[in-house]
Order: sequence, then C-alpha cells, then structure tokens
Amino acid sequence: MAEIDLLFRDVLIFDGAGGAPETGEVAVAGDLIVAVGQGLDVAAREVIDGAGRALSPGFIDVHTHDDAVVLSAAGLTPKLTQGVTSVVTGNCGISLAPGLPAGMDRPAPPLDLLGTAEAFAYPRFQDYLLALQDFRPSANVLPLVGHAVLRLRAMGDCDRPATAAEIRRMRADLAEALAAGAIGLSTGLAYPPARFADTEEVRELVSDVARAGGLWATHMRDERSGVVSAVAETLDIARRTGVRTLISHHKCCGAAAHGLSRTTLAMIAAARQEMSVDLDVYPYTASSTVLNSTFAGDSDTVTISWSEPHPCCAGRTLANIAAEWGVGEDVALERLRPGGAIYHQMCEDDLLQIMAFEPTLVGSDGLPRDERPHPRLWGSFPRVLGHYARERGVFAMETAIAKMTGRTAAVLGLPDRGLLREGFKADLVLFDPATIGDAATYDEPTRPAIGLSAVWVNGRAALRDGVPTGTRAGAVLGAAR
Repeated sequence: MAEIDLLFRDVLIFDGAGGAPETGEVAVAGDLIVAVGQGLDVAAREVIDGAGRALSPGFIDVHTHDDAVVLSAAGLTPKLTQGVTSVVTGNCGISLAPGLPAGMDRPAPPLDLLGTAEAFAYPRFQDYLLALQDFRPSANVLPLVGHAVLRLRAMGDCDRPATAAEIRRMRADLAEALAAGAIGLSTGLAYPPARFADTEEVRELVSDVARAGGLWATHMRDERSGVVSAVAETLDIARRTGVRTLISHHKCCGAAAHGLSRTTLAMIAAARQEMSVDLDVYPYTASSTVLNSTFAGDSDTVTISWSEPHPCCAGRTLANIAAEWGVGEDVALERLRPGGAIYHQMCEDDLLQIMAFEPTLVGSDGLPRDERPHPRLWGSFPRVLGHYARERGVFAMETAIAKMTGRTAAVLGLPDRGLLREGFKADLVLFDPATIGDAATYDEPTRPAIGLSAVWVNGRAALRDGVPTGTRAGAVLGAAR
C-alpha cells in the first residue's frame, strides 16, 4: 500500500454496525478509510497511538436546528466536542430556506428558534445550499426543507386549512427544494404555522417526497395525551404514500401521557413489518422549545432559556419570575414572549422504553440560539454512551454507537458513512469508553463532554485534545453537484 495520511494503532474498533469491538488498526488516505485490521504494514504521514482508546464512526445527529450555525466558524463547536460529524438540519417544519414571505419582518414562532428575519436570507432552497457549499462547514450537513416555511410563503395567514391553490404553491416550493438537494420534508404539526394543516394537505406534500425518494421527518401533531392518535395519523400517512418516515424526538409529555410509550412503540413495531418508519430520541426527560402555555401547564418546572424583552431572565424558573413580578405564571409567560423554555414534563420510564427500542436513533434537538440552552445541545451523544450504556446498562456500548452511526446512516440513505469499513468516508471519533460522558447540566449547559480526544471529518482533524481545530472539511450531503 502506498503511503497513507493517517494510521491509528492500538485502537478498540467499534464498527458502527453493532458488532463487538476488536483491537486493531485503521488506515486513512485522503477522505477514505482504506484498511481496517491488525498488523497493517503501511507507512503513514501521521501515526496516532490509540493506547487502547475507542475509535468509531463519527456520530450523526439526526435531529438538529443548526441551520444557521453551520454557516459560522465556531457554530458547530457543541457538536464537534461530543463527536458529531454530520447534522440533519431543517427539522420540526422549520428551515432557513426558502425565505420568509415579503413583508414578514420577524419570523413567526417557532421559526424564531433559528434566528431573526435577517437569517432567512435565501429566497430559494438552492441559494441556501450554495451558501453552505461556498462556506464549507466544519461538519457534514444533510438539509431538510420545513413545511411551516412553505405554509407561511403560500398562505400568510396560517390559522386555517390551506386551499387547493395554496397547496399547489407549497408543492412548487417543495419541488424546487428537492431538486436542489434537500433530503426531504419536515413537518411540525404541533406548532401554530402548521397546526391547522389537515391530514390531506400533509399527505399531498409527503406524496411528492415519496416520489422523489426523500425522507419525511415529523414532529407529530401531539406528543401529550393525544400521542397515540398522533402516531396513528403518522402511520396512516406513511402507509398511504409509501414515504420513508422518521418520527422526531419521540416522547410522552405530561402526566396524562406517562406510560403511553408502550402503546406507541407497539404500533411502530407493527408498522415496521410493512413500511419504512423509524424514530429518534434525545436522552433527557425535559423538552425545550418556544414559550408555550400548554407545555408550561403540564410541566413540573419551567426554566426560561431565552427571552427577547427580558434577556436577564434566561436561566430562571417561570415560577420565580412570576413571584418576583407579582403576577400569575400565565401572565409572566406572555410578558416574556418571544422566548423559549425548558419544560420538565417526561418520565424516565418512558425515556428508557423508547431508548431501548431497537430501531430508535439518537438526535440532540439542541437549540444553539438559546441564551441558556438545554444541556442536550452539548451533551446528548456522550450521555448515551456514558450514562445510559456504560453506567445504567440500557444497551451495550456497541449498540449505542450503532444507534448513532450505522443505523442512522442507513435510515438517511448514506451508502458510504456510518461504518468503520474500508471504502467508507473517514468521519471518525477517538474516545475513552471508560470515561466518556456528558458534563453539561441544566445549571451549566455549555460544558463540553469529557473523555473524547479527537474528531476527523472527511479525513481531516476537526477536534484535537478536545479543542476544535477550525478546519472546515464538511460536505453538503444530498445537495446538487
């Protein structure tokens, strides 16, 4: 073999397919893994002594809201420091492109989770992808187009079902995005811009995605006491259209919904016998999104993550703020808008059921714009490995890694990523399986993970000794070339 760029010696190899780890060596040339085995007789420009540490495929964050930060030099630091080498953007029906309708001077919630109106600077989806390609982000990006954006552009007033003409306008924007390179469509049917979209509207759009071979990722209509009905609607649309379906951040929120995961997972398991349906989860029992009175009412504790009129309230509880102001919590919530919060409203038993379900993937659902973000932004993937695999034994380490690499790549249709095999792209993570874990907490949410040494994206070092290198070697996956 000719001289190669990287040779990893004495590493515990996790292949990403769920196989038991084996000690060996891995050779990388350019952006490709060129050999995996033992006793490789090769010359390398750089030799890395793993000293028994683990080497795995880079983690794939299947659910992010990184649409804007992928276009900033340090924006993906929370992801690189936890071993993420690829991110799926445009989730929950919200994406930066195509642009907001003319005259909308501020994005309607939850679009404001991504930024101000100035961030939505891309009239067509193709413009966003070209900007990504020109910038070259520090991790790979797989972009979805958001249904809420399509709805706002087609309708303006979204507090009603769409007309046939408005659906045609949405389909035209969707067609442009898919042709440009969007990997599919996301919906956020629980949020105001899409709440009044009926099943038939969604089915028409999703049918176009199915014909294009794309993915439908859905924040379902209800994740609370109506979660069973929401799963039924999702599976019905998937069955009628044949679309590849991904249920986003599956959870059961509020005391009335606790325990319903047994029913929903049984429904998904049965559906998987006849169609392509998958799901993802983040490893926490608190959710986070824009300020919402229903969510607040179902939560044990509500912590403000950002507030435009009262930025000093970030990190404080809604109850504390309301008491200080001498008003009810509902009044305080209104005064804090626009803003976001962390809602403690799920139970650990449901989380464990969902995480242990064999098809479940991992996504962070982190919100990088939040002043005091949910710790999932910085800690999701190491938390799965450290807390849930190593410490709690929910699954083996190799199973946890497969849920974050090979299985995710298969769902996303990535033929050359997610596995540590010859001929695959060199997205790699070097970590200590005995110490890797999350350090971010609700009180200190931006603390980097521990036990993770280095990350390579397409064969180039993106993180060394836990510090980002500034190298931007990411690719736009699925974009037109």
